[in-house]
Amino acid sequence: MSFQEMSLTNFSEVLASGAPTPGGGSASALSGALAAGLAAMVARTTAASKKFADRAEQMNQVATEADRLRDEFLALVDEDARAFDQVMAAYRMPKETPEQQAARSQAIQQAYRAAVEPPMRVCTRSLRVLELALQVAEQGNPSAASDAGVAALLAATALEGGALNVQINLGSIKDDGFRNTQAERIRAAQAQGQALRDKVLATVRARLG
Repeated sequence: MSFQEMSLTNFSEVLASGAPTPGGGSASALSGALAAGLAAMVARTTAASKKFADRAEQMNQVATEADRLRDEFLALVDEDARAFDQVMAAYRMPKETPEQQAARSQAIQQAYRAAVEPPMRVCTRSLRVLELALQVAEQGNPSAASDAGVAALLAATALEGGALNVQINLGSIKDDGFRNTQAERIRAAQAQGQALRDKVLATVRARLG
């Protein structure tokens, strides 16, 4: 069974176990899925209200995109775990001969590069969820403003969690060019994400009075 198919109880149990996966990367992806789900909920609540009929089409579009992002985050729960499993498999390769050592070293580097991708996608998708959270915070039903705020907090957590997992994998990669490029992508995403989070929360707090 994949992690995304588990019940919340079972997933939390395996997360708490001594197994290396799922770990922080998978948990970050799950946080993103929850954020997208809340953004969709606020959008649908707004679209269903006659009071906000003028923005129903916009809100339905937000909900549709948030649904797609939620599915992508859930897939990343498993993808992140599989990527780290490949890193562990590379470390278990034989290393008795120089040829084996070279093959093992190459496999480890390839596995770490691949392991950067799932948490990086968590970061980029989290940015989009933050943008959607801002839309529903500004245009959504005020009675669901707190839900829009929680969506932003969860998306920001997903982004920062994804960033940490990118950074720890980059630390084992020897290619300076690749490492520096990915590190800069993370720095830019974090700066943008922090700005969006703060804007959503300011909007929500103003609507809450």
